[in-house]
Amino acid sequence: MPKKFSRRKFIQQSAAATVAATIVPRHVIGGKGFVAPSDKLRIAYIGCGTQGLREMSDLLKNPKIQITSVCDPNKFTSDYRDWSPNQIRNLVREATGNQNWGSTITGIPGGRDVGQTMVEGYYGRTMPSGSFKGCTSYEDFRELLDKEKDFDAVKVMTPDHLHATVSIAAMKKGKHVVIHKPIANRMHEARLTIETARKTGMKTHLLAYSKIQGNANLKKMLEDGTIGKLKEIHNWSNRPVWPQFTGNPKEKMEIPKGMNWDLWLGPVPDRPYHLDYTHMVFRGWYDFGGGTIADMGHYSLWPLFLTLGIDKPPISAEACGTINREFVNQVSHEIENHVAFPFSTMVKFKFPTQKTISSFDLYWYDGGMRPHIPDELEGPNVALPIEGMMFVGEKGKILAGFNCENPVLIPDSKMKTYLSGMTMPKEKSERSDDIWIDAFRNNIESPGSFLHASAISETIQLGAVAIRTGKRLHYNSEKMLITNDADANKYFFREYRKGWEL
Repeated sequence: MPKKFSRRKFIQQSAAATVAATIVPRHVIGGKGFVAPSDKLRIAYIGCGTQGLREMSDLLKNPKIQITSVCDPNKFTSDYRDWSPNQIRNLVREATGNQNWGSTITGIPGGRDVGQTMVEGYYGRTMPSGSFKGCTSYEDFRELLDKEKDFDAVKVMTPDHLHATVSIAAMKKGKHVVIHKPIANRMHEARLTIETARKTGMKTHLLAYSKIQGNANLKKMLEDGTIGKLKEIHNWSNRPVWPQFTGNPKEKMEIPKGMNWDLWLGPVPDRPYHLDYTHMVFRGWYDFGGGTIADMGHYSLWPLFLTLGIDKPPISAEACGTINREFVNQVSHEIENHVAFPFSTMVKFKFPTQKTISSFDLYWYDGGMRPHIPDELEGPNVALPIEGMMFVGEKGKILAGFNCENPVLIPDSKMKTYLSGMTMPKEKSERSDDIWIDAFRNNIESPGSFLHASAISETIQLGAVAIRTGKRLHYNSEKMLITNDADANKYFFREYRKGWEL
């Protein structure tokens, strides 16, 4: 295990860069934007897969933070899947300044060794010696939380099934938590994580938070009565952009050297290792991910919920998904799939009356599914975009981008009439690491706090259960109970391996 590098040691090494540090004010020495080492937010980075490394490369450049530790059950492999064959390699080269890094690696690299290399390489470039060895590395996040005391927050970049486990453990150790969506991939765990944030007082941030210009414009259009009473919201995504599966892998695979499969599974019951459970494709499995609705629905729907004041979860959900077939002894049979999300899904939620809007229906589509083209769209080659959002009212429709960007009344003539003689509200779009970094540094709630995410979390989790059952489910949020199908409630929970219970 690498030697622990304390906050005091880091401050001493940083101060050695200038003899004048005890005489000249720090802001004069460092210049505009300089942050003293003692004022930095110290972060333990848990999860060094491709998305974790991609975001790490940007985070390292922020002068307000210091990454003190990295953690991943995988030491190093080059079997990762990603959106690009060379981006991770190039990001490591950029961070370290070593343009030859990875020249002998075949495949896509990842793991805690790569994360540690990025951190120490980047910080080393700012040191008088040209090197830095102050980032500890751990296989097990529990060991990190037990041994490392000199840090403030964790950034959780693990697969979905570990989100709640890591977040709750960190908050109980007095650490702030920033995490990717979802908060958890089970209703019970999401609720427990939010409640832990409330009880411990630790500050949290869900990275799907953002402010988008279109949400403010949409709110004004609704308040102005442009489409009358809101009846329906439609939101569709072209994802999944990873392969989906119809059953557990049958072939055997050796666990890669340096990969702790037991730790990667975490709370999920034992099963043989297979690459198709891991890395990018974990999102599609019921045990490990939350499907496309969790992967993308948080980004589009949560900012909308916050803008419109939607804080009561659905009272029902129903779903349908792709059915696949195969030949068995020359006869076509439906493939019973109880382990992975369908290739494409459609989900309908019924929402009760909220503070500012009446009851409405929300429709989610993925895998190429989308609403029918509305009659209000005119032209010979008219089509809906591959991703988007549409609002249906008693008197008209509004069409927008997937995240509610650029909402417009349709047809165009109606929008032109509405805009005549008026100006739409201007709201600065906001999605930056500084949002949660500044909140954590000042010990205040982030606008993206878990405490604001109950309604979106319950919506996503209920949708996932509806997809699994294929039934219309009536939901009592107060009791966290599906009232018309007792058996479906089991999907709000998971079966835990011994020692991993929450």
